[in-house]
Amino acid sequence: MTADQYNQCVDLYADRIYRFVLKHLGRVAEAKDIVQSSFEILWRNHERVEFQRSRSYLFQVAYRLLLKSFEQTQVVELTDDLELTAREQPLGLREALDVALARLSPVQKALVLLRDYEGYRYDEIAAITGLSEAQVKVYLFRARKKLKDFLVSLHHVV
Repeated sequence: MTADQYNQCVDLYADRIYRFVLKHLGRVAEAKDIVQSSFEILWRNHERVEFQRSRSYLFQVAYRLLLKSFEQTQVVELTDDLELTAREQPLGLREALDVALARLSPVQKALVLLRDYEGYRYDEIAAITGLSEAQVKVYLFRARKKLKDFLVSLHHVV
């Protein structure tokens, strides 16, 4: 990959990766750090990465940095207390979806975001996450079921 192609990658993919990471973390500064680190890693390996594969490579790097971030911050599990709070105060559709996404495991959330928000194909998601295509489909099915069950339980709230 040349320097011009690298700059083109920044123009093409920085916003998409930022949205993906921010939706996962919800923290702007940390999301920007992960995006910057992803592009830094791409630049260090630019001679070995083909331009045509740069998008997939960047998402794979960002995904692994996200997992590393989750390990360091020790994800806090949501409890039924949050459900009670949500039922006491009516949630908008957007807020309900954000709460439902927060209830997913990091891997499930990544799969939902990559497939349903970013529009990646199953084989591309498998390459990004290191899972098999069959695992991606199963995990995605379970994540969507969990989202549906939670959102249906909030049906009267929304």
